[in-house]
Amino acid sequence: MQFSENWLRQYVNPDLDSQELSHVLTMAGLEVEELLPAAAAFTKVVVAEIISTEKHPDADRLQVCKVDVGSGEPLQIVCGAPNARAGLKAPCALVGAELPGFKIKQAKVRGVESFGMMCSAKELGLTEAHEGILELAADALVGQDIRELFDLDDQLFTLKLTPNRTDCLSITGIARDVTALTGAPLSLPQIAPVAVTATQQQSVKVNDPAACPRYAGRLIHGVNAKASTPDWMVRRLERSGIRSISAIVDITNYVLLEQGQPLHAFDADKLKGNIEVRYARNGETLRLLNNTDITLSQDMLLIADDSAPLALAGIMGGEGSAVGDETANIFLESAFFAPDVIVGKARRLNFSTDSSYRFERGVDFGNTVQALERASQLVLDICGGQAGPITEVLQQLPQRKPVRLRLERLNSVLGIALDTALVSTLLERLNFGFTGVEGGFEVTPPSYRFDIEIEEDLIEEIARLHGYDHIPALAPHDEQRMLPSPEASRNSNWLRDTLAASGYQEVISYSFVDESWERDFLGNANPVVLKNPIASHLSVMRTSLWAGLIETLVYNLNRKQDRVRLFEIGSAYHAGENGYEEAGRISGLVYGNAAPEQWATDDREVDFFDVKAEVDRLTAGRAQYVAAQHPALHPGQTASIILDGQPVGWIGKLHPKWQQQHQLPRSAMLFELALEPLLQGKVAAYKQVGKFPPVRRDIAIVVDETITVQMVLDTMRSNKNALISDIALFDIYQGKGIAEGKKSLAFLVLMQDTQKTLTDAEADAVMAELLDLLVQQHGAALRN
Repeated sequence: MQFSENWLRQYVNPDLDSQELSHVLTMAGLEVEELLPAAAAFTKVVVAEIISTEKHPDADRLQVCKVDVGSGEPLQIVCGAPNARAGLKAPCALVGAELPGFKIKQAKVRGVESFGMMCSAKELGLTEAHEGILELAADALVGQDIRELFDLDDQLFTLKLTPNRTDCLSITGIARDVTALTGAPLSLPQIAPVAVTATQQQSVKVNDPAACPRYAGRLIHGVNAKASTPDWMVRRLERSGIRSISAIVDITNYVLLEQGQPLHAFDADKLKGNIEVRYARNGETLRLLNNTDITLSQDMLLIADDSAPLALAGIMGGEGSAVGDETANIFLESAFFAPDVIVGKARRLNFSTDSSYRFERGVDFGNTVQALERASQLVLDICGGQAGPITEVLQQLPQRKPVRLRLERLNSVLGIALDTALVSTLLERLNFGFTGVEGGFEVTPPSYRFDIEIEEDLIEEIARLHGYDHIPALAPHDEQRMLPSPEASRNSNWLRDTLAASGYQEVISYSFVDESWERDFLGNANPVVLKNPIASHLSVMRTSLWAGLIETLVYNLNRKQDRVRLFEIGSAYHAGENGYEEAGRISGLVYGNAAPEQWATDDREVDFFDVKAEVDRLTAGRAQYVAAQHPALHPGQTASIILDGQPVGWIGKLHPKWQQQHQLPRSAMLFELALEPLLQGKVAAYKQVGKFPPVRRDIAIVVDETITVQMVLDTMRSNKNALISDIALFDIYQGKGIAEGKKSLAFLVLMQDTQKTLTDAEADAVMAELLDLLVQQHGAALRN
């Protein structure tokens, strides 16, 4: 929103200079994006009248002019403008004048003295056009300063308004806010109904009251469409960024800027029958004022007559009913269109208008008729004519519901203490209707404040009016104390440090994956589908972090990195019966040799047990591994990870078909665990260090090859004998001397008593207990 400061000060004139006013507006939420002078700086340029002209004796294109500048004796000035003539009034830069880029001095032009310069608009920095000297009105006062004549000491404000402040898309709205902010008196133009001197009315029908709750218009007969727009109006329009077109169009644009109400003028003689506000029908077309032919869709609201569409409601008029120089009678329209009906339509047609910009955000439905009266008066004053009575179709207007403002809540949010009297004063300055209730106010916003709907909106209004500068910036005050840190809990950084110490590198990948990845790679037929994916191949939420790891692996292999260790800590997402579930995961991928290439060791490809060692570190050795099947992993090298009796993840080798699909020269090893169980550790407990030497006994048993080592270890550890300090496997053997379908497992058993040295008999008794358990549970036999 661009406007002239002098125009604003006609309505409210606070005791502030331009910079101070800019600061006040910005601090109140009406950000001043730009503040520029209305014209370039220049001095000593006055209105002059050319008394006479003579041809220059030595130049065909120059004239010697006698010029009256209002200072007594006429000045002799050499001028080369083709339009210089006797009787013309134009700007004259006197000797010593400073113009944009140069200074005027007394000079000889082809041997003739010249005591100044007649100026064009370009030389004064007013426009880029250079069509001779600038011609002034015949009634311009000779000797008057040009800056005063054209009000060139004006400043142009450009506001960067937020979408909710549509009330400030007009000079009237900005003036109201300035009055509320500064307390300066408000002096808006007095708008009174114009004298009705004609009887004819235009019939209006509104087919959808919800789309157009209020429509008003009037006929004005006998207007002079060729009348000149007054200079003051042209100046205000141009300084608001609107080009002057014709008097009637300029008046509608002027009222738009002044009142915030878009208007439209139809040539009444081009209307056929009644005015109808309706939605477009299939196949209808309309040529707009910008010479664009559009095919209308059924959700577009139109102003039409009995024969055809006339205008796109709230957006742009049609060429067929436009006013022109020959227009004698006009139908002046002012309406309130529902924002939902207008929004997006202009954008769909690849343009925007000042009218649609306002209607999309909402205009003051209480000002519809008043704006029409204002425009009517200007038409009568400038173009003449006779005004008919207003035709108005009024339906159910939007309700301005009271909003409750609690004083306690207000002070709590702002962090300051405002009393009832001060808040009442601020509400009055905003022109908000209110009544006092217990603990606060019931506030009814005016029709032009669409943005006031909830209590927080009122709190914001009070804050900006009271002044953000008056709200102290208090440092937070709180007691400094140590927060509890449970000894058994771990931080996810501990997991990062553990894997980084083993040569892994952390990656962060998208939480979005391809639906086929979830369906085929993970066997998930019910992924969380995104309503608005950023790409077609990222359409669902991941249930595993492996997708990002494998993509990163492929990226590295394509760049000749043949040994890769990656991990990621992130979230996986599931669609459960009670809604969506998000769970933390830690995943890892290992590819290539077990150790970097070096002279001291032979190359060996990483295997299942290398990765199992990493998982054991993450789980502090508490994990158990059970053979299982997973669609992404090798059917013979896959295990489910069990922690405290609950499955928490997977470990295994990438399935050969996925290795082939991703064109991997070798397979990769993968693991993934739920994050939360890994962060729950155990509190360290003191255990007395034995003073007496431990006793080691070995036991070798023969069992079925289907019995896993973990099953045997679990059985032996279930003995709970206090003398046993450790049990570990040190040999597995199948072959000569062992029956087919059997295997030999050899375990070491460490025993220690912290109070005395163990005897052989005590150690033998412990070993006998262990053997009995193994025989009973697994049918084990002592190997000879």
